[in-house]
Amino acid sequence: MLKKLGIYWKYARPFTLLPPLLGMISGAITGIGALAAHAHMGFFEYLNTDGRLATFGWFILMGSLMAANLNAASNILNQLYDLENDRINKPNRPLPAGLVTERETIVLFCVLYALSLTAAWFVKPLHDDSLFARECFWIVLVAAIITYIYSAPPLRTKRWGWAAQFTIAVPRGMLLKVCGWSCVAGVFADIEPWYIGGIFFLFLLGAAATKDFADMKGDEAAGCITLPIKYGVRSAAYQISPFFIVPWLLLPLGVFLKRADGSPVLSGHPTLLIGLGLLLAAYGCYTVYLILRNPDELATTENHPSWTHMYRMMMIAQVGFAAAYMFEHG
Repeated sequence: MLKKLGIYWKYARPFTLLPPLLGMISGAITGIGALAAHAHMGFFEYLNTDGRLATFGWFILMGSLMAANLNAASNILNQLYDLENDRINKPNRPLPAGLVTERETIVLFCVLYALSLTAAWFVKPLHDDSLFARECFWIVLVAAIITYIYSAPPLRTKRWGWAAQFTIAVPRGMLLKVCGWSCVAGVFADIEPWYIGGIFFLFLLGAAATKDFADMKGDEAAGCITLPIKYGVRSAAYQISPFFIVPWLLLPLGVFLKRADGSPVLSGHPTLLIGLGLLLAAYGCYTVYLILRNPDELATTENHPSWTHMYRMMMIAQVGFAAAYMFEHG
C-alpha cells in the first residue's frame, strides 16, 4: 500500500504543486492587505480585529487544499490523455511504465477534482448565504472545466498552439490569483484581483510554452501541434520571449493607474511593487538571453534552464506580492 501511495504521489507531480499553493496563499494575503488599506488600518491590526484571523485562516486552509487537489487532478488527467506522447517523451512516468492502470487514473483524477470542489464550497468570506456568493467555488468550477478542456477530447486544446497556451494561463495564472483573493474578500466588484491575475495570465501565456520544446517528438506523433512544432523552434522562441518581461512592467503601471475614487489600482506598498516589477523584468531579460542565444538548445535539452527560471519567477512574484501587501500597512 505504501509503495502504491508513493506511485500516486509521483503521479501527481508534486514539484508542480508548490506554485498553486503559494499562489493561493499569496492571493489571500494580497486580498487582506487591500481590505486593510481600504479600511485605513494596518495589515496585522485588520487581521486581528473581529476574529478575522481564525476565519480567514480556515478559508485559506480550504483554498490551499483546493489548489493542491485541483493541480494534482489536472496533472493526472493530462497524463491519461498524453499516454501516446509520454510513451515517447517520458516513458518512465507511472502510466506508460505500467505502474498504474487507466482505470486507476480515472478514479484518481475524479476523486481529486471532487475534493477540490468540496474544499472550495466551504470558502465563503462574504456575509451572504446565497448560492452565487460562493465566489471561490464558481471560480474553481470554471478552472476545473478549463483544465479538462485542455487535456481531454473532444476539444483537447493542447493540440492547438496558442489555444493551448490560453487554456493553461487562465486557470494557472488569472484564476489562481483571483481565487486566492476570494478566500478573504469578494472579487466580482473589484478590479484589483483581476489586474493582478492578468499579470500572471500574460506571463504564463508565453512562458508556459518552455515545456513544449523538449517534447516535440512525442507531441507531433500524438497530433499536438504546439508552438515550436507549428512555427519552428527559433520563431516560437522569439514569440514567447516578450512574455518573460512585459507582464512584470504592469506592476509599476498599476501603482500609477487610478480608480474612479483616486486610489491606485494596486493598493500594496508602491516602492515594493515597483521594485518587484523591475526585478522580475530584469530576471525575464536574463531568461530571454538564455533562450535566444541558442534557441535550438530548447529542443535538445530535456529541462532547459528557462523552464526552471519560469517556476522561480512565479514563486518570487507570489512572495513579492504578499510582502508588498503585508508591509504597506503594518
